[in-house]
Amino acid sequence: MQATSYTYDSETRAGSVLLDDGTPVEFDTAAFDAGGLRMLRPGQRVRIETEGEGASLRITLVTLYTF
Repeated sequence: MQATSYTYDSETRAGSVLLDDGTPVEFDTAAFDAGGLRMLRPGQRVRIETEGEGASLRITLVTLYTF
């Protein structure tokens, strides 16, 4: 699934993304670290992997989206 980086805290390595429908979803340090990224800027396109749905949707992986 693709999304757009919305917030990122470099100290905690956690933040949030906006899904293409505008829904914000937070990610934790484990999801960020699983993708092997060092930094993330707001507005970057990312690929995310999730589990659950609706209110229990959880991001398990964040990586940069490349064409």
